[in-house]
Amino acid sequence: MRETYETKIEQLRKIIEKIDDGTTSLDESIRLYEQGAALVKQCEDMLNEAEVKITTLSRDA
Repeated sequence: MRETYETKIEQLRKIIEKIDDGTTSLDESIRLYEQGAALVKQCEDMLNEAEVKITTLSRDA
């Protein structure tokens, strides 16, 4: 099952909170940053797909 945009944003919020809490090690922060960067890319891709669909639907209407 494909995760929703909202689910990915919530995961990203949790990553940011964990990095900002001040108790996360440097190695863990780097790992979390990499995860966050991947989530941002996935969200951008999802938004781009949605824009294409909306543009297509608007032209067909």
